[in-house]
Amino acid sequence: MRTREPAVAGTFYPADPEVLRRQLVEMLEKATPQENQPKAIIVPHAGYIYSGELAAQAYACLQAEREKIKTVVILGPAHRVYFHGIAAPAADAFRTPLGSIPVDQNAIEGMLESFPFVQRLPQSHRDEHSLEVQLPFLQQVLDNFRLIPLVVGDTTPEQVSKVIDYLWGDQCTLIVISSDHSHFHDYATAQLMDNQAATAIETLQPQGLNGQLACGYLPVSGMLLAARGRQICPERIGLCNSGDTAGDKERVVGYGAWIFHDQEAQQQALSNEQKDSLKKLALASIRCGLEKGSPLAVDDYVDEHGAQINLPDYEGAAFVTLKKDDQLRGCIGSLSAYRPLCEDVAENAYAAAFRDPRFNALTVEEIDDIDLSISVLTPPEMVDFTSEEDLIAQLRPGVDGLIMTEGSNRGTFLPSVWENYPQAESFLKHLKMKAGLPVSYWSGTIKVERYETVSW
Repeated sequence: MRTREPAVAGTFYPADPEVLRRQLVEMLEKATPQENQPKAIIVPHAGYIYSGELAAQAYACLQAEREKIKTVVILGPAHRVYFHGIAAPAADAFRTPLGSIPVDQNAIEGMLESFPFVQRLPQSHRDEHSLEVQLPFLQQVLDNFRLIPLVVGDTTPEQVSKVIDYLWGDQCTLIVISSDHSHFHDYATAQLMDNQAATAIETLQPQGLNGQLACGYLPVSGMLLAARGRQICPERIGLCNSGDTAGDKERVVGYGAWIFHDQEAQQQALSNEQKDSLKKLALASIRCGLEKGSPLAVDDYVDEHGAQINLPDYEGAAFVTLKKDDQLRGCIGSLSAYRPLCEDVAENAYAAAFRDPRFNALTVEEIDDIDLSISVLTPPEMVDFTSEEDLIAQLRPGVDGLIMTEGSNRGTFLPSVWENYPQAESFLKHLKMKAGLPVSYWSGTIKVERYETVSW
């Protein structure tokens, strides 16, 4: 196995694994993490004594859901080797004092085939610190993950953005942009320049950046273009320079850190308190149906203590499922977001209890025996396929919810249905039946959309 060995261990960060881990723990413990997992981060890459604590503020945001992230894309500027385009490694793993991280060679092969400006250039990685200094942080805050390390050379923000879009992935993919800011100015000048860079970043204006304002201005600019396309904005974590940390103020280097929340992912990242409140709201709506014959009006809903409830304020689509003695007792939901999520939950809870045509209306005697769950859906995306076999091959058991449409026939299965039909072929056959189609039916006009859920 080809391994890229550490180049700056012992200079930018400790080479001793115990000392390194202790330093990482201390920096992360000082941080105040955000509640929701970011999709992307911009972090500095100086020695840990200079920018480590600021970087830790961003990395701390990843710890709460450390098991979720399975792929990390890192883009940083080239400091040692001049080249055109974007450089991928030849190595199968990157090593630090904390161990080895496998490289996702399949993703790299896909990029090489898709983009002529991406090339394997191992010499650009051999001594490059902009990527390496991020790796111990990632090893400390995440569990098992694969790495896609890319050094950005002389290229354009548009090309970087194309690569980021290609690798964007789902909530299991994290994008790390590595960059310092102004270099070797006096303290006051550095502050002015770094604030100028921060303004460009926070307003998604890549044209406002250059090599004087950020050594990693090209990967940062590509990230801004990708964020602009998704209508997401960064949140500043901090801005400082070496004069604030471990250096004098006559000749400083600037550092900044930002996090980006994927709009879709942010909507799905409900707090435990909000999840609990939505579940209580659903049950209250069912009780209202038993008493008044109508769902609960969300605006009138307060908790048992008479206080306003912490409910999400965005539009969302949810299914409410009722079970009694582990048997389905009702399930109704929305496939697209068209009203506030809390209102969707209240209405669908009522409908699951009283309007599911497969069951009789719920009775007062049953209410205490009901087990209620909620599933919030991501926006459905069309699946492209050439045949039934091709569709089956693309399905992700346990992950995908599906919507099948053929003319006026339509049916959906939540991802939880995989528990009953764990084989993709069986899952699809039963979905056809739910849509009112024969098990053996197939045509070139069938449409299939997929979505994911957050369920509790």
